[in-house]
Amino acid sequence: MRQVDFESVAEAARRLKGVAHETPVTTSATLNRMLSCEVFFKCENLQRVGAFKFRGAYNAMSRLSQEEKRRGVVTYSSGNHAQAVALVGRMLSIPTSVVMPSDAPELKRAATKAYGADVLLYEPEKETRESIAEELQQKRGCVLIPPFDHPDVIAGQGTAALELTRQVEDPELILVPCGGGGLLSGCAIAAKGRLPSCRVMGVEPELADDAARSFRTGTLQTVHNPPTIADGTRTASLGRITFPLVMAHVDDMVTVTEAAIREAVRFFFYRMKLVVEPSGALGLAALMSGAVSPAKRVGVIVSGGNVDGATMARIL
Repeated sequence: MRQVDFESVAEAARRLKGVAHETPVTTSATLNRMLSCEVFFKCENLQRVGAFKFRGAYNAMSRLSQEEKRRGVVTYSSGNHAQAVALVGRMLSIPTSVVMPSDAPELKRAATKAYGADVLLYEPEKETRESIAEELQQKRGCVLIPPFDHPDVIAGQGTAALELTRQVEDPELILVPCGGGGLLSGCAIAAKGRLPSCRVMGVEPELADDAARSFRTGTLQTVHNPPTIADGTRTASLGRITFPLVMAHVDDMVTVTEAAIREAVRFFFYRMKLVVEPSGALGLAALMSGAVSPAKRVGVIVSGGNVDGATMARIL
């Protein structure tokens, strides 16, 4: 298995050049006054498919052999990675199958189908997505591209922070949403490869705090189908690859309440005119709720913007 290090993130950035968007960094003078610091938002909600997941999916799938591409790809995802794999499959002419929970946001399900993927729904309370994907692998001979626990996926996700450190001069702290740890571990490797003194912190919902508990105890912790509004963080645990990477490269983990997540989504919408999904608002939620003591210059990865109208209406 390939090692995930700064060079692998740099290689992924070269592979993604001209394919992924170099997403903008934006600020809020109002927020800066509120917090008495400078906050820089890396807007991956404006990435292809509306989330950072495109980076990892393209980096991994573009490296497959012709034979592997012919056999096709299978993955499991609540939505953003599903859309990314489906779009990359269409771009590279790779057949894709996606295992999605029946309660995944309709917007994400519809987009995944529209990109050409074969979508298979499952009941989270009765089945596991991993077992269904494994069965498909055996039946069809396809290649598994998991949403986070894969070296090429992690390296691709890390390019978001690599870009941020080039767009913003000397951030002292970078806040990164955490589900399965692919984005967090990749961003920590990238940020510290360029700025060794920069602190990187992961942010999770209180209702899905498995990574925070794992970080605190040094032992992998799990959570089953947590009822958080941040659907992108409902993974059961960190992965066997991402867990040691998080332990080695991340400085701290914090959690935020559901109320704080909703307030952050509202701030993005009303004050910054940005549509951000709950998972993407975790970094801002940590700052606004006081879960994190801000540094002078803070980078925040806004991981995605795929929120359906009904959910956004309830939050607003």
